[in-house]
Amino acid sequence: MLGQDLSAHLRARHEVFGADLPEVDITDVGRVQRAFKGAKLDAVIHTAAFTAVDDCEHLPDLAFQVNAEGTRNLALACRDASLPMLYLSTDYVFDGRKPTPYTEDDIPNPLNVYGRSKLEGERHVSEMLTAAWIVRTSWLFGPWGRNFVRTILQRAREGNSLRVVDDQFGAPTYTLDLAEKLEEIVTSGNPGVYHVTNRGYCSWYEFAREILRQAGLNHVPLSAIPTSDSDRPALRPRNSRLAHTRLESEGLGFLPPWQDALARYLIREAEAPSGGL
Repeated sequence: MLGQDLSAHLRARHEVFGADLPEVDITDVGRVQRAFKGAKLDAVIHTAAFTAVDDCEHLPDLAFQVNAEGTRNLALACRDASLPMLYLSTDYVFDGRKPTPYTEDDIPNPLNVYGRSKLEGERHVSEMLTAAWIVRTSWLFGPWGRNFVRTILQRAREGNSLRVVDDQFGAPTYTLDLAEKLEEIVTSGNPGVYHVTNRGYCSWYEFAREILRQAGLNHVPLSAIPTSDSDRPALRPRNSRLAHTRLESEGLGFLPPWQDALARYLIREAEAPSGGL
C-alpha cells in the first residue's frame, strides 16, 4: 500500500528502482545480494513486511522470517554496499500502557507477534548500520490494498451495521502524506528513530464515525464496543499515540491533521476512473 504511493511520489524527482515479490524475496539472502549487485543506488527505503497482525499470531515463524530476518538481509546488503537505509516500523512496538504519546526514546515492549517481529527488525538495522532511519508510523490508509477506511466504506455501502472498538487510540496516517515525509527524512534528516503520523488522534470508533460523516453515510448504524468484544487473536496497544519529537527537533515539520488527510483520500477515491481505487 505505502510502496506504490512512495514510488509514484519519488519518481517526480528521483530515479526509483522498485523491488517486490516474486523478483526479490527479502527472506532469501542470496537473492537480496544479487539484487544489489551492480545497482547504482543512493539509499534503500524498506517498506516490505508481513503486516496482517492477526495472521502473525498464527504464523509467527513467517512473521519473524519476513519482518526480522528479511530486514537483517537487507541491512547486511546495505552494509556491504555502504548504503543508508530507511526502515518502516510500527506503533505496535509499544505496549500502550503509557498515558501520554510515546516518544522516540521510550522503551518498546510489544504485545503481539507482529510488534515483536518488527522490533527485531529495528534492532538489526540499528546494530548493523550507522547510516539508517527507523520510522514508526500507525494506522495506515491509502488507495492501494486493504485498509480500515476501505473496509468501513464497503460494509456501510452494503448496508451493514458497524461495531467498532472505542478503547484503542492512535493516529490515522495517509500513505501519500507519509511518502512525502519519508523523502524529506532521507534527503534532509539525520539518522535515527522518527515517529511520523498525521496530526491528532482518535479511537477506531471515532475514526469510523468521521469516515461515515465525510462520505455522507451518517445513516449507517455505528456502535462502539470494547476491545474485549472484538474477538481478535492479537493483543493491541490501548494507546498507540506517537509524539513527533524528532521531526520537531530536526525542523522537518509535521503532517496535516488526520481529518484533512481523510478528506483528500475520499476525494481521490471518488475521482478514480472505476469509482474506487
